[in-house]
Amino acid sequence: MRLVSLLPSATEIVYALGLAEDLVGVTFECELPAADRAGTTVVVGGRDTRGMSPGEIDAYVKGQLAAGADLYTLHAGALAGLDPDLILTQDLCRVCALPAGRVADAVDHLGCRADVLSLDPYTLEDVFGTILAVGTAARVPDRAEALVDGLRARLAGVTAAMADRPRRRVAVVEWVDPPFGAGHWIPDQVRAAGGEPVAGHPGARSTPTTWAALRAAAPEVVLVTPCGFHLDGAADQAAAVAPHFPDAEVWAVDADGLIVRAGPRLVDGVEAIAAILHPDAVPAPPPDRVRRVA
Repeated sequence: MRLVSLLPSATEIVYALGLAEDLVGVTFECELPAADRAGTTVVVGGRDTRGMSPGEIDAYVKGQLAAGADLYTLHAGALAGLDPDLILTQDLCRVCALPAGRVADAVDHLGCRADVLSLDPYTLEDVFGTILAVGTAARVPDRAEALVDGLRARLAGVTAAMADRPRRRVAVVEWVDPPFGAGHWIPDQVRAAGGEPVAGHPGARSTPTTWAALRAAAPEVVLVTPCGFHLDGAADQAAAVAPHFPDAEVWAVDADGLIVRAGPRLVDGVEAIAAILHPDAVPAPPPDRVRRVA
């Protein structure tokens, strides 16, 4: 089966299912092993925002959306040339990837025979459902079930370790300029890790807020997890966030690796958050995953 992934989280699911050799097309944001990049066609491009501040990125995104312009470009000719059987896309967030409707229209226009599967999870349980859906569509349902069973077992282990622990109040900042309170599956991650999510939006879209509103939620721990950034970028932004929370622990987290991409590594994120909240109860995460800033 020839697979095309139009969002990084779907690419991670494909790899976790052992289907890397079937993956023929990805986006410019998908993280692939160096050995695989040369043989995989990039079918979605976009603006390189490295070097832009969070405020500049926010202004660019708002300007594009206000103008009715796409943030991503589908290279239709490249897609058609790949002759895919299955295309993985989403309708969850226009800032994260091309909408599924645009992809379906392009497939129809090109006369492709590919099936288009949209992955739109809003909760941690939904994420497990998308893994199963990809497994079914890619004809490896047994692999998907085994993967999800393993992820659930790891979550159960964290839950058991947190059973008698006090729940610390946790605010997750998904963007810093303007500040966004985290939504979707992120509050689920915090709760699974033994925390009490505050100033968040469980199972709903993240929304802009104010530093005053975040402080009013009285968090004991603040996690800075800016979408599109790994640990070093998150740490730079967390240093600017820390003065807003003089009475809380402020931590930077590898957002793209652990928090914002709806794939199997979200369970790694749960384990990392649990280690932040209760370091004597679970193993410490790798040093390139979390960093205390204040």
